[in-house]
Amino acid sequence: MTELIQNVIDGLGRGSIYALLALGVAVIFGVMHLLNFAHGELITVSGYAAYAAFSTGWSWYLVAPLVIVVSILTSLVIERVAFSRVRNASSFTQLLTSFGIHFLVSAMFVMYVGARVKTFSEPSWISDTTAIGPITVEVFDLVVIAVTAVTLAATVVILQKTMFGLALRAAAADFDTARLMGVDSDRVIRGAFALSGALAGIAGIFWLMRAGNTAPSSGIDPMLKGVLAALIGGLGSLRGAVLGGLALGVAEVVLRSQLPGTAAALTDGVVFALIALLFIFRPQGLITVSHAERV
Repeated sequence: MTELIQNVIDGLGRGSIYALLALGVAVIFGVMHLLNFAHGELITVSGYAAYAAFSTGWSWYLVAPLVIVVSILTSLVIERVAFSRVRNASSFTQLLTSFGIHFLVSAMFVMYVGARVKTFSEPSWISDTTAIGPITVEVFDLVVIAVTAVTLAATVVILQKTMFGLALRAAAADFDTARLMGVDSDRVIRGAFALSGALAGIAGIFWLMRAGNTAPSSGIDPMLKGVLAALIGGLGSLRGAVLGGLALGVAEVVLRSQLPGTAAALTDGVVFALIALLFIFRPQGLITVSHAERV
């Protein structure tokens, strides 16, 4: 039982990162009905910015806010350069655009920076553990869970208590009517991308801390985790995105610890099989929404 509780806590730490990524995906989907497969590239660009900063002697205390700023700016640039051009196009065109951005960013880093993995130092405390009664947990997991909880609370306040949040919720409910009521659509979409970038930046800090490196293909895994978590929770639901991220993280850790011997290497395959079963019996995800949930 003690081992299971430890695995669940580890899974919540991993799942908290997935939840932040999924929440960023859900915010964009709520406003534009766009499943953004370029979301992981925010971490790729931030990772190279972090590597450059470490090369000049920066510490993690300075790199962490840099990652968030770079992620926000990258998200806004992507929206301005690419998505604003296809805003009125079909959903399929927007989807292809997001894939195009993903491959373009990767190709640019391969061409102008190189395909080799760039490594940097992890924080000194990342492997520290602490005892909570009979349970030994990593300090890193506790920090991730705490920061995620604060971030989610701040996001709720922004969406529920500010004029920007009101405009964002109105646009998610009915974009055309919101524009007729005076909502600035350009500002709302830019704000949604900025918020999505901030969430990805916070997730990116912990993702990069754990990985200790970056590469042109670094965005693939976080993109897949974020999109999968959003789909598991119910695409268009912010609560579902958080729930899906936590569920995915716990499932990965628990399965990896419980599968016997070399079968642990099949964890990803088993997780995908479970997700497939979920979609067979509950294709709408864990939380049902008739349309993109008001954010």
